[in-house]
Order: sequence, then structure tokens, then C-alpha cells
Amino acid sequence: MLEYLFANKNVEKVLMYLCIHSKANASELSRTFKSALDPIQKTLKKLEAGGLLASFLEGKTRVFYWNPRYPFLKELQDLAQKAYSFLPTEIQESYYQSTKRKRPRRTGKPL
Repeated sequence: MLEYLFANKNVEKVLMYLCIHSKANASELSRTFKSALDPIQKTLKKLEAGGLLASFLEGKTRVFYWNPRYPFLKELQDLAQKAYSFLPTEIQESYYQSTKRKRPRRTGKPL
């Protein structure tokens, strides 16, 4: 839907994923969308260079999030949210609403 506006389907995926989850890393996005890691990394770097995203290191992993200083942030988030609302329900559930644990269970915690 937005790939024609941004001329890249990975940009659309990243923006909608960040709209739902607020932060992500390249390997997480690659696994979620079942795509190659390199194009996702290039897209994230391009968006960071443009000022739309910011990042920080969490251990050895670079985590990307919305840049709060970006002048059109609210408008872009609204656009991504609106585009997300028009996606079919099965795509929303399969790609964007994952229920997987993001970290291991605490040692000794009962199941």
C-alpha cells in the first residue's frame, strides 16, 4: 500500500512494524517478514540517515526506534497507522501481532 509512496516495500514493513511495536532490530524484522537480512539493514540505515529513526546498542544488537525530533513524526505515524488498519486481518495477525516471547523465562520460575 505505501510501497509506491516510498518506492520500497521494506520501508512500508518497517514503518508499520514500528507503529505497532515502537522498537525493533534488523534480525527481528528479517525473521518476522521471512526476508533477507541485508535489505532490511540497508533500509534501517537509510531511515536513520534521513533522521526518521534513531538507534541505540542493546548489548551487541542495534535497536531502532522513532526519532522523537523528526519534524513530521506524528503525521508519518498517523499515515502508517492508517495503512495498517487497511491491511487484511490475516496479514496483521501473521506479521505484526506476534505473541512470541522476546526474552527467556527467568531461572527457577514455575511453568
